[in-house]
Amino acid sequence: MNHYETVFILNPVLSDVQIEETVKKFEDFLINNGAKMVAKENWGLKKLAYPIQNKKSGFYHLFEFTNTGEVVLPYEQEFRRDERVMRFLTVKLDKHAIAWAEKRRTRNKTAKA
Repeated sequence: MNHYETVFILNPVLSDVQIEETVKKFEDFLINNGAKMVAKENWGLKKLAYPIQNKKSGFYHLFEFTNTGEVVLPYEQEFRRDERVMRFLTVKLDKHAIAWAEKRRTRNKTAKA
């Protein structure tokens, strides 16, 4: 099993309901194709470093999941088809990145508590 991480930016003009629907759509796509969700984070509305589609901000989300790898190409095709998604990036994590992601998750859990 390979470990992957996807960060995607949603259009800032979307309502909370539309954002939830979009996030749920991509999460369900992964689960239905045999991926196991490790973590899911909502980073909220953030200012972009440069304008994308004449927008200066966007809603950031992060998915961390494991899969054999066949799901990544169709998963990215779904991102390209969805007009609500402004940008996305999926990367395969090595052992050092996996350890760093675990540290980040535990740090976020202790900060929220």
